[in-house]
Amino acid sequence: MDIDTEALRQLATAHRAQPGGLLPALHAIQDRWGHVPPQGVPVIAEVFNLSRAEVHGVVTYYHHFRSAPPGRHVVQLCRAEACQAMGAEDLVAHAERQAGCALHATSADGRLTLEPVYCLGLCASSPAIAIDGEPHARITPQRYDALIGALVDAAVPAPALAEAP
Repeated sequence: MDIDTEALRQLATAHRAQPGGLLPALHAIQDRWGHVPPQGVPVIAEVFNLSRAEVHGVVTYYHHFRSAPPGRHVVQLCRAEACQAMGAEDLVAHAERQAGCALHATSADGRLTLEPVYCLGLCASSPAIAIDGEPHARITPQRYDALIGALVDAAVPAPALAEAP
């Protein structure tokens, strides 16, 4: 995927003057391209007068940011304590087997990206997941399969990324 470095520079520059502007800039960049492209890190570093290592450190520190494009659908699996107490570890193992990839990775067919998340706010009805941002509670392996199967059967398109003006 080609990244328009001038558009990336403009997104970063729009947040340069605000205190703590690096995080909002990274969010804007990820919203635009679905990830923070590694080739954009030097541009971001230049805009914020930081080293590439500092920008890379922020991107890799926060679980929200990706350095590669996601799959067609993003499945976030809650890893918080309430979900763990209700079987999230077994659910994660099941999801990894079904997708053929681990957390922080995308299936070989590009259909699913599995990501950990550390609370979806559904603690009373755990374990929980979110598929393309839509939360689902009381997830069993069977319910997980049904939800993922519905995506495949319906060929539901992934949400479109916002285009830069």
